[in-house]
Parts: sequence; structure tokens; C-alpha cells
Amino acid sequence: MNSTDLSVLNSAVNWLRAGHSVAIATVAQTWGSAPRPVGSWLAIRDDGQVAGSVSGGCVEDDLIRRVQTEILTRNTPEMVVYGVSQQEAARFGLPCGGTLRLLVEPKPELVVLEKLLEAISTHQIICRTVNLSSGKSILDQGSRHDEFLCTEQEMRTTYGPRWRLVIIGAGQLSLYTADFAIASDFEVIVIDPREEYAEGLNRNDLIFNKGMPDDVLLEIGIDPHTAVVALTHDPKLDDMALMEALKSPAFYVGALGSRKNTQKRKERLLEFDLNQDQVDKLHGPVGLYIGALTPPEIAVSILAEIIAVKYSVSIPKKN
Repeated sequence: MNSTDLSVLNSAVNWLRAGHSVAIATVAQTWGSAPRPVGSWLAIRDDGQVAGSVSGGCVEDDLIRRVQTEILTRNTPEMVVYGVSQQEAARFGLPCGGTLRLLVEPKPELVVLEKLLEAISTHQIICRTVNLSSGKSILDQGSRHDEFLCTEQEMRTTYGPRWRLVIIGAGQLSLYTADFAIASDFEVIVIDPREEYAEGLNRNDLIFNKGMPDDVLLEIGIDPHTAVVALTHDPKLDDMALMEALKSPAFYVGALGSRKNTQKRKERLLEFDLNQDQVDKLHGPVGLYIGALTPPEIAVSILAEIIAVKYSVSIPKKN
């Protein structure tokens, strides 16, 4: 679940707790150049306030009107379609030929949404199944491989934690990397036990931990939606973190250092309880080669490589 959809869920829960009537619209199907993917959320409050988006602003005004005047009075979900014809697509400002099929739930259950929010906050993957006849929904354990499904009987959506980036080290390069990662919708955790780097690092947009890197990685749990990058230039700290990260299901593990130092690091790691396949997972020198020289430029190259791996994009081999 990205930060936008998480914000929608938070808003819906807070509004329901405050006594408002709330409808949740989910993109159930798209044709043509639809601006938002299936599963995207929009929460609409009874006074017209909204959180999220299902079309980038094309149909929201009309949908708000329909929710306020018609749908909120109902007890079961309703399928709403926009852009069936070229004329209607043009009327709502949809891309050429774009069509949206939205499932609107007028009575989402607060207790279910609260449990969903709690599960996501503890990095669980949860599937929510909505019965289209009754409007009732249930939660069960989900998988990263689950796909969105909407039939005439039910809608199944899988939600999970945001992508995470764990950065070892709190130096200048680490903070630039954190900034770009936050802008790219990663949850960022910075680990550094060194007092000289911890002092003055007081930010609300990332999580800072002063523990030993290997211990912290074990504590927070590394899942397939987590990337780990070691940037301290201190082998004692970086290698400790890498030993745990390379044994984990992290989708990306990287470390700062020259080609020569990277080779030496791999040789050191093989002396511990790591096998060749695990060591081969290490990305180093870290980042895509773009001729970067300054810390911000190097941070861009690091994030570029992480995002490429995230989307399974082929990366040129480093010579």
C-alpha cells in the first residue's frame, strides 16, 4: 500500500470515528488510458470532503454529488461507470477512450478498517474481501502475489506495508538518500549507533535508531518489500548489517565502496555464515553509473538502482 492509499484509509477511519457518514470508492476496472490503476481508493465524507483519487480529478466532482445525493442513503455497494462513450469520456475529461468502473461502498465497517490499518502498521499483508450483495467485508492473510479481483459477487483487494528503505549510517550521503527515498514513497529507517552522527538528527519524516545495525535489522524484520543499503564506510558497521540483510528476503541489498573494496568485502562475508548465492545478492559499488560526484548525485544513483530492482528492470553489469 502506498502512502496515498494509506492516507485514504487513515482519513476514512478518523471520519467514521468522529461520527461522519463515509463512502469508499475503489477503481474496480479500467479500459483505455485510465489515469489511476485498479485498487486506487477515494474516501468521500458526507459533507463532500475527500481523500485520495480515482481519476486524477476528472470524475470526482460528479462522484461526490452522486454519493451525497444518492449512494450514502443505501446499504449495499454500487458499481458506477464513467466514460462508456467517447462523448462521456470527453465530458468528464478522461483520456481518449478511457473508462472507469468504480465500486462505491456507502457503509464501510469501521471495525474492519481499523483492523486493516493495524495490520498494515505491523507490516502484515492483508486481503479484504467485500461481498457485493451485503456490503460486508472480511479480512484474511494475503500474499504479495495476490492480484486485484472484482466479480459480480465480490471484490478482493490485497493491502500491505509501504516499501521500506533501511539506511545504515546517518552521514550526509545517507540523508540525501533518505530525502530522495521519502519523495519516492518509501518508509525510511536510518540506523547509526555513533553518537557524533546521532546528535542533531531530529526529523519526523524518517525513523532513526541508535542501535547496532545487525540487532536492529533482526528487530524490525526484513521482508521482500525492504531494501537495505550500507553507507557508513565503516566495515565494522556495514558488514554487520550486510551479514543479516543478505540472509533476509530483502529485495535489494547494497553497500558503498569502490570495486576493489567491494570485492574485498565479498571475500570477508564468505568467511562468515554466508554462502556464495547470498553474497552475490550484494549490489556494489552501490548505485547506477551516471557519473555522479557529489553526495546528492550519488544519492540519485542509489535510488535509481533501488527503484530499477523494485520494478525488475534489467541493470547494466558493472565492469
